[in-house]
Amino acid sequence: MLRFAELDALRRQRGRSALLLITDRCPVGCAHCSVDSRPDGPRVTDHALLAEIVEGLCTDEALLVVGVSGGEPFVERRALTHAARRIHASGKALVPYTSGYWGAGGDPPGWIRSVLRLSACVVLGVDAHHPSPRAAVATAARAVAAEGAWLVAQVLDDPAQIEAARDLLSGALGAGWRDLAEIHPVPPLPYGRARGLFPEARRVPGARLGRCAIAHTPTVRYDGRISACCDENVIMGAGPPDLHRVARDRDGVRRALADLAADPFLAVLGSLGTEALTTLPRYRDLAEREFSGICGICRHMLRRAAGERDALLHALALLPHPGTAASPPREPAEGPPSGSDSEEAERRNRR
Repeated sequence: MLRFAELDALRRQRGRSALLLITDRCPVGCAHCSVDSRPDGPRVTDHALLAEIVEGLCTDEALLVVGVSGGEPFVERRALTHAARRIHASGKALVPYTSGYWGAGGDPPGWIRSVLRLSACVVLGVDAHHPSPRAAVATAARAVAAEGAWLVAQVLDDPAQIEAARDLLSGALGAGWRDLAEIHPVPPLPYGRARGLFPEARRVPGARLGRCAIAHTPTVRYDGRISACCDENVIMGAGPPDLHRVARDRDGVRRALADLAADPFLAVLGSLGTEALTTLPRYRDLAEREFSGICGICRHMLRRAAGERDALLHALALLPHPGTAASPPREPAEGPPSGSDSEEAERRNRR
């Protein structure tokens, strides 16, 4: 089992975790979702490429945990079953992120139970904006617990919703639910479909934006696009080129992950944060400029640097960071690249 605190600690270490985005399709359509996955969204068509991508993740010796998300990963029976078996067999912790919609039909089929059985933990969306019937979510929670995976019940950070999540877990798992599950509150994010549902975060000076909690956990899409950011637009190819890589085989995946793990800008953004970055001469004027989130200042800094990494930035990247477990930076693999903590981290939970 893998509790959320343990998962989060691994995600904050360079090169220790990655998120496999296995589909853009989702049948649920939550209004509060920070992405825009739809029932007719793109999905895996090149299973040979996906197999190479999965092998790249499984044979990367530095990786310890692989999250699997979307979209809704459980709409991809063939792809998810293959990925789950290989990730588990490689000795890495498997962490699916799901809406639990598959609980609507009662007892889940054997292939879903087999994926749950291979999982170190399962992150399940349980908040009130979720259109899946509560009975379906409760069934999904029971199935996760029955197969021995730790359950992380994810809910919007609102007292009423947190209390409702406690009631759901108590009803589904009994009075001892805390031995099987935990509740993880997340902030509402005004992105994707939720753009008009929640207000934008207040603007704060750049130096006070803190760390990007997922700068060390790249997103690996099923079509070979790899990004150092979980923003949907970036995953689809927008934003500064420094955030992007492309891989067509397992070696390309490993090269891309090593290259991102060795990048000093991402290292500092994910450890010392914007306070340290805005001490550098190149970014000093951004310390007092206000931004609504860490994504804004990150894009601004990367466009300004245009691929350059100066000596001061390299020196900052080597400094230890209290509160984040040490993880030695990896050197990029041989050959050319293949093509306050931030609330942006919660885009990882792509429900």
